[in-house]
Amino acid sequence: MKAQNLVFILVIILIMSCSSKKNEENQISENDFMPNVELSQEEIDNGILTPEILWKFGRISDPQLSPDKTNIVYNITYYDIEKNRGFTNIYTIPAKGGEVKRLTGGENSFFNPRWTNDGKKILYLTDLTESVQLWSMNADGSEKTQISDLDYDINSFKLSPKEDKILFIADVKLEQNPQDIYPDLPNTKVIIAEDLMYRHWNAWSDDSYSHIFVADFDGNSVENIYDIMKDQKFDAPMSPYFDDSELTWSPDGKKIAYTCKKMSGKEYAKSTDSDIYLYDLETKTTSNLTQGMPGYDFYPVFSPDSKYIAWTSMETPGYEADKERLFIMNLENGEKEYLTKNFDYGASNILWPEIDGEFENLYFISCLNARQQIFKINSKTREIIQITDGDHDITSIQWGDNEFIAEKMSIKLATEIFSFDQYGKETQITFTNKNIYDNINFSNYKEVWIPTTDGKKMLTWVILPPNFDETKQYPAILYCQGGPQSAVSQFFSYRWNFQIMAANGYVVIAPNRRGLPGFGSEWNKQISGDYGGQNMKDYMSAVNYMKKENFIDENRIGAVGASYGGFSVFWLAGHNQDQTFKAFISHCGMFNLESQYSATEEMFFVNHDLGGAYWEKDNKIAQNSYANSPHRFVQNWNTPILIITGGNDFRIPYTESLQAFNSAQLLGIESKLLVFPEETHFVLKPQNSILWQREFKAWLDKYL
Repeated sequence: MKAQNLVFILVIILIMSCSSKKNEENQISENDFMPNVELSQEEIDNGILTPEILWKFGRISDPQLSPDKTNIVYNITYYDIEKNRGFTNIYTIPAKGGEVKRLTGGENSFFNPRWTNDGKKILYLTDLTESVQLWSMNADGSEKTQISDLDYDINSFKLSPKEDKILFIADVKLEQNPQDIYPDLPNTKVIIAEDLMYRHWNAWSDDSYSHIFVADFDGNSVENIYDIMKDQKFDAPMSPYFDDSELTWSPDGKKIAYTCKKMSGKEYAKSTDSDIYLYDLETKTTSNLTQGMPGYDFYPVFSPDSKYIAWTSMETPGYEADKERLFIMNLENGEKEYLTKNFDYGASNILWPEIDGEFENLYFISCLNARQQIFKINSKTREIIQITDGDHDITSIQWGDNEFIAEKMSIKLATEIFSFDQYGKETQITFTNKNIYDNINFSNYKEVWIPTTDGKKMLTWVILPPNFDETKQYPAILYCQGGPQSAVSQFFSYRWNFQIMAANGYVVIAPNRRGLPGFGSEWNKQISGDYGGQNMKDYMSAVNYMKKENFIDENRIGAVGASYGGFSVFWLAGHNQDQTFKAFISHCGMFNLESQYSATEEMFFVNHDLGGAYWEKDNKIAQNSYANSPHRFVQNWNTPILIITGGNDFRIPYTESLQAFNSAQLLGIESKLLVFPEETHFVLKPQNSILWQREFKAWLDKYL
């Protein structure tokens, strides 16, 4: 009898163990580790922002409003400098503000949180197991349960409106790799290319593509999985950023709209012709909604009744920084409308909510005068109204309880979650980095409109050192923006951070020179085909104007920049005969435009911005571009220069920086080279970044 009871008990335990294996076993490996981001007493006493403090900031991302509009789930990433990595966890906060609750912890990543329709559960992705899988937990963080158990990673997912299906993104092997071709050489490492693009941004092309999968979903399992792009050798979302905002469910759950550039090889490398595709779940057929529109078409958004679709469209083939136009289409008859035709600014982050039973109005974010604001447009009258104002960049919006829930940052504030009512009144919801702001003295800034050489006015941010005293004189640095068409707006960067530069004791001059968005299409597009032209005159206008200020020491001015900003530094170094600049720093800059043309990956960019290939001798625009290549003026260099690059930068290959450094050395110019072999166009690892900041400061301190 006892033996029978023992067997019975063991069977029950075994059953319970198996049924809860996914639930409990993986919870054991989820410890409560969190990086220490408290300020030291020395940091508090000093009161000045440092690179080490910058890496103590919590970085908010992916806020999601609950279905009843009362709570927000979101991610915060904190970094551990010693471990040299970040830790992303899931948090909740009431939508009106209040107590923040951390729902996950440990040395794994927990991301992509999404509410279920009843608001009782949160689905998310984590790498607790050997791969990234779908999990669920209660809204309070309890009862974490693994849902999917696939033999590959899930990159992101979206629930259907009725929650009976789920779409997710995963990589699919569709090409032979070298080991497939030469099975007797299992340890070979080689890239074999017979066409473009064999690498993109920071990754070599491999044998896989990013595809969209659809599956049945009952809240506990993912079944009947199928690939809606089966056998197609294209990426959706698009490489290299794989942004899942490029795809969406229709509100009725019958269709999926997604973005894809269905090209390959040289055609892919030379084109920006992405399209919006509509997949019908019932018929399992796909149609191209934007056939014949040759620029970028992306970020589809359905109307609440599923009868219309809106998206962002660019008109000019090959022009990646073209005006972002807001289009809508009637899905019944295919008629398209260009809603923002009379609006000379971009329209991004489209939101199409139902408010009080109506959905005539769409909302979007646009950069206006170096600030990103929320706008409203009526789909029938096309009337556009600016909703928000002020010095900030709003980077995402959702519709909440008669208000917008948004991510907002500024030159003085890292990203936090705010609400805005329909009249633009704001309320801060999260205070993630309050401990830093309470103890560190942040810099103030001025907005200055500077006359240009062609009679226009240019908005320039002037960031002042902490505890600024206008009776004193300070060294100054000209900040040269990259892009080249990326606004010098109210961004708070963790790389090129204006607050850090000012905290080092420098006045930062940050002009919105020609070629930047937010000042109309003409201002934005002027730079294409004019590298080294009017935009360089704009930089000198800013410097010459500001050095007249008594608080700037005109004998201690430097210039710094990355990417096109790095090109600008190289170009200015060759045109510095009067030695206006006493020090230069170039990060990942273009030095030789001919070698840049032949080595970069996105050929559409250099074809448009440089005007074409350097061997096109009858192409006047192209020949003018190459005539202005910085390497052609290197014999004029006379100023100390620090040159920085990343070994995995495929946009502006590291050899551009090597050419510049070698030239400086051979010319006898005081120069220094930093190569980060594992970094890309950006320096993203904590310890590398801190070293970067220290070298940046030391170079300027030495020569200014």
